[in-house]
Amino acid sequence: MNTNYAVYIDHTLLKPEATKDQIIALCEEAKKYSFASVCVNPTWVKNAAEQLKGSDVKVCTVIGFPLGANTPEVKAFETKDAIENGAQEIDMVINIGALKSGDDEIVQQDIEAVVKAAKGKAIVKVIIETALLNDNEKRKACELSRIAGADFVKTSTGFASGGATIEDVKLMRAVVGPEMGVKASGGVRNFEDMKNMIDAGATRIGASSGVQIMQGLQSDSDY
Repeated sequence: MNTNYAVYIDHTLLKPEATKDQIIALCEEAKKYSFASVCVNPTWVKNAAEQLKGSDVKVCTVIGFPLGANTPEVKAFETKDAIENGAQEIDMVINIGALKSGDDEIVQQDIEAVVKAAKGKAIVKVIIETALLNDNEKRKACELSRIAGADFVKTSTGFASGGATIEDVKLMRAVVGPEMGVKASGGVRNFEDMKNMIDAGATRIGASSGVQIMQGLQSDSDY
């Protein structure tokens, strides 16, 4: 386990009312703590890329967010546009309705459209929205993400009825094996939450509380 915990964190601000000044502050915080990325809505990608130029912090954005109900063609276009604007990581929401309908081919094609649009230019994380799925659906979503060539599976948008759980992270890690990343997102608010998710198999943490997590860690006498 990497004990530089900052590199696990995607410093996130996806609220619809987020302002330019808040995005700039998010980027400054990410540079200060050397987070893995900032995760922002597509409208802010270009601004974030400008703010982070010359730093090691990447720009992550969300595609088909938060419902996942766009067509594959729209998601592919969104992905290409985001990459042109400076995105280096893509967090896409799967077609949840198709998954729950048992339309595996549609789900796989949906993910593949984004993977193809991002290929060689950005990594792809697939948000499966665990709060809306049963365990068999979670397994299927992870399997289809792996087959489609995604780099990560991710628990949640943070906009559904629940976020990441230790049980879900363990399940996802068991399905995708050691080669893919697992991102725990939604409800990770302090260092204990984060440590539990990493211990369960997460390799990335999506959190709007990244600064508080790091401040809590730094104030710990064991740090």
